[in-house]
Amino acid sequence: MRRSDREVTNQEEIKEIIDRCVICRVAMVDEGKPYLVPLNFGYTLDQGKLTLVFHSAKSGRKIDILRTHPDVCFEMDCDHALIDGERACDYSFAFSSVIGNGRVEFIEEESSKLEALTLLMKRQTGKEDFEFSPREVQGVCVFRIVSEAFSAKRKTTAPRP
Repeated sequence: MRRSDREVTNQEEIKEIIDRCVICRVAMVDEGKPYLVPLNFGYTLDQGKLTLVFHSAKSGRKIDILRTHPDVCFEMDCDHALIDGERACDYSFAFSSVIGNGRVEFIEEESSKLEALTLLMKRQTGKEDFEFSPREVQGVCVFRIVSEAFSAKRKTTAPRP
């Protein structure tokens, strides 16, 4: 990371950043061209391994690409704030972000899909008591990105020295 003064390495601080992010963007390659999609997500972060979970329709461009090219990049950001300046070049922008690479794994087994869907719903709603019918579980595609290659970064609104 070029700006090591902005790097966040503490796992609890990284979790706090992820908890404030609403959307995770997943970038993939489609016929040699980049393709990016914003997705709701759930996650676990344990001993330096970040696992992101997503759900989707069972077919479509995104799923076709991921089945062919499962290596992806992801990004999420939050804590946005303009930092005022006296001159145009003195302005800046505060943020926190997590960026990484990983490989998509499709989750097919029903109990694992239920676990991932519950994790996703808990992340999005704060609730854990969801029930899914077998039809609902079978009707959705669930996948995860497992990453040990990610970094977190933060620029605060603190005034410049």
